[in-house]
Amino acid sequence: MCVGDARAEGRGEPQEPGGDAGEHGSMPSGGLILPGGKVDPQALRRAWEESSDDDALGRVRLELSRELDTRLDKYLTSRIPFMSRSQLQRLIDSGAATVNGRTARSATRLHKGDVIEIDLPPPPAKEIQPEEIALDVLFEDEHVIVLNKQADIIVHPARSELRGTMINALAWRFQHVSGGGLSRVGTEFARPGVVHRLDRHTTGCIVFAKDDEAHWKLGAQFEHRTVAKHYLAVVQGRVEPDYDVIELPIGPHPSRLKGYREKFVVRHDELGKPSTTVVRVRERYWRPLRRCGTPVTPGAGPGEWYSLIELDLKTGRTHQIRVHMSHLGWPIVGDDMYGGRPYLHGRGEVIMGRQALHAATLAFDHPVLGGRLSVTAPLPRDMAALVADLRGSGVEAVNVPGAIRLDGLGL
Repeated sequence: MCVGDARAEGRGEPQEPGGDAGEHGSMPSGGLILPGGKVDPQALRRAWEESSDDDALGRVRLELSRELDTRLDKYLTSRIPFMSRSQLQRLIDSGAATVNGRTARSATRLHKGDVIEIDLPPPPAKEIQPEEIALDVLFEDEHVIVLNKQADIIVHPARSELRGTMINALAWRFQHVSGGGLSRVGTEFARPGVVHRLDRHTTGCIVFAKDDEAHWKLGAQFEHRTVAKHYLAVVQGRVEPDYDVIELPIGPHPSRLKGYREKFVVRHDELGKPSTTVVRVRERYWRPLRRCGTPVTPGAGPGEWYSLIELDLKTGRTHQIRVHMSHLGWPIVGDDMYGGRPYLHGRGEVIMGRQALHAATLAFDHPVLGGRLSVTAPLPRDMAALVADLRGSGVEAVNVPGAIRLDGLGL
């Protein structure tokens, strides 16, 4: 959804202090640009809710009619009241903004005549509606709660999905089960208590803060990379060597067309951010195309390799594991966005139709009480069934120093 191609002249309209007389803005029916050039968050929210395309973005177009000589991020902070400067910087650096048709950076200088276009998320709904949704609690006290996230649920309200999230489920739990609540940090963006996130179809350990002190201290641990996060994934192909450190920069896909703008890629330019993933191979499997009940020599005859790998994230880029593995030719099973295929049983039954990626363990210093807290999330049924089926043809076990124990995960 584009917010409209018609343009409204800002000249002669009332200007707020610091407004840019002569600024132009794209407007849909009813208008997205207020007098003075600011984006109207209520109008943008209505445009999102009335759109029939859930994956569409709200595009705002601004044309400068006076000399400003300022940075893009600073200018947009004054125009978009429901987003902070740091949020806008992340949005710009993800490739969502252009100046005169070219992908821009936060530090891009603006001048008279420049045309800015930026794809905006909707202003968040501030009221979280409690919903009775089952949660798998791994640990909880008065300061933090750690959950085993299930597949096909998002962490917090976003875009047009305002219900059915983990935040909605937590709001209900605190009202009816355990008491307490989430930290107020991020409340204005419908993300109270959210310290980190997992993708919709990724399962496993995720921690939420129940008070502000815990939130800030946990956030500092993630920022300084003292949180230990270990993932398990099943990928297509024979991953080698047994131990590797992947250091490839990740940035937004260069295309902003639907189907591509949500993706990230390895890119060696100013939009690529340093990204480091440690890979340990745990098991390799040779899956023959035909199973006849007799021993099969791995790699002999028609078939394909799969690998169970453990991943230790040293940075936290969006889709980092998925991008790194796909780029190297080992896409995650079921990850259709990055080239992975669903895994089918020999009878044609789908065993794994989503990305086979699980946040297996999470360890951090308790933000209030001190001491190291470590939690483990058992593998979900579909991923455990995938591993069991692959093991049926034989296993090439790999012993790598520093690896987590698999028996605690139900393997």
